[in-house]
Amino acid sequence: MKYVTLDNLKKWLDDLAQEVDLVAPRDVDGHVLYRPVASSAEILFEYQRPELSAKEFIFPDTEVLLRIEKRRNEVKQEEVLPERKQVIFGLRPCDAHGFEVIDALFLEQEPPDKYYANHRQRTTLVGMACPQMWEGCFCTSFGSGPDDPSHLDVMLREVEGGYAVEVVTEKGAALVADLPLEERPGEPPPAVADGEQYPVVSPKQWREVFNDQIWMRHGERCLSCRICTYVCPTCRCFDLTDRVVEERPGLVRIERIRVWDACTSTNYRRAAGGHNSRPTKPDRIRNRFFCKFCYYPEDFGPLGCVGCGRCVVSCPVDIDIREIMVDVAQAVSG
Repeated sequence: MKYVTLDNLKKWLDDLAQEVDLVAPRDVDGHVLYRPVASSAEILFEYQRPELSAKEFIFPDTEVLLRIEKRRNEVKQEEVLPERKQVIFGLRPCDAHGFEVIDALFLEQEPPDKYYANHRQRTTLVGMACPQMWEGCFCTSFGSGPDDPSHLDVMLREVEGGYAVEVVTEKGAALVADLPLEERPGEPPPAVADGEQYPVVSPKQWREVFNDQIWMRHGERCLSCRICTYVCPTCRCFDLTDRVVEERPGLVRIERIRVWDACTSTNYRRAAGGHNSRPTKPDRIRNRFFCKFCYYPEDFGPLGCVGCGRCVVSCPVDIDIREIMVDVAQAVSG
């Protein structure tokens, strides 16, 4: 077993923070969030699931894609593609799984999204195994788990005095080349016990419940607050808009930006003439779950949920994705 002491890990992170953009779990006014850090002193090494996923560091909530400058009759365009390398440290396995889900849309389709691909390519993922299942977690229902390394570049598991280190990819091996690793006898810590399993119904079976009363029962209490979308590591809807950042005689500067959108928003499907194909909250709730368990896997392969549980604990009216999964399974089984 390869092993690193906590002191050596912190020193390595301090050096790394001078070379790359380092993102890690931090305490922000009592909230655990993935945030940029300047040194290991800012990093939480004992923490639960961060309240937001790390999605914003690969797929930013607001991102400038293109800068346009018109100076009299001359027009210049500049794509914004950051080059500095980035390391996300302490990533929980469910969040790494979320990146792979989004990859199926942004990387594996033609043409791939160059902005997302650029962020993905410049980023290395160093995960930290969860010591237990947290409130709302059900990642094991999707074939993953609290110590699943399969979507990471490097996985750390806490052991006495430090961490067991598992190098998963070549990118991970290159990153930890300077990490002082020791050989230690023994095996990595035992796997965390599985949580409760929830039924995962096939996309085809989901179509059988399109007109079921499930959606009225759950959707009527939705507030359209969109928090479920914003905390989710796999939601990827966005809008594009142009904004003028400077205008004066003979000069106009414009930025094209991409911003997160939410299918639970009241105006998400409103067309230019005013028609809205999903005018009610039950319509929008149904679409959200059909997207995750029917439309997305049919179109792109993976399910659109990784079982992180954030939407479960964040919803102000207790709409529970696990409850809906059970309701759908019961409905299709008759």
